[in-house]
Amino acid sequence: MGAGVLVLKRKKVGNGEYRNKLPKTPKQMERHLKGIANHNRIAIILMLANNSNLSVENIAEALGGNYPNISIHLFRLVNAGLINKKHKGRNVVHELTPYGKIFVSFLTTFKHSS
Repeated sequence: MGAGVLVLKRKKVGNGEYRNKLPKTPKQMERHLKGIANHNRIAIILMLANNSNLSVENIAEALGGNYPNISIHLFRLVNAGLINKKHKGRNVVHELTPYGKIFVSFLTTFKHSS
C-alpha cells in the first residue's frame, strides 16, 4: 500500500458485525450529538432506557405529544444511530442501540452533576 493510505482495522463484535477500532471523527460524533439535541428526544431516549419495545403511540401517550411530532423525533433518533426500530406484526417498536445506551449513561451522569 502506498503512503497516505488509511487502513481501517476492524474488530468483530458479535452477530457477524464489525466495528472500527479507530476513534470516531468529529463529524461522526456530531451526528450522535445532533440526534439528542432536543428535549423531546432526550425524554424519549431516557424513556427507552427503562422500557424497550415501545411503539410511537406508547411514547406519544407517555410524553403527552402527538403521533406526527413523536414520529419525527423517533426518525431523527434512528438516523442518529441512537435507537433501532423493529417491526412486530403491524406495530413498530423502538429500542436503544449500544450508542444510545452510552448516551443514556452520559445523560444520567450529566443530569445529576452540579
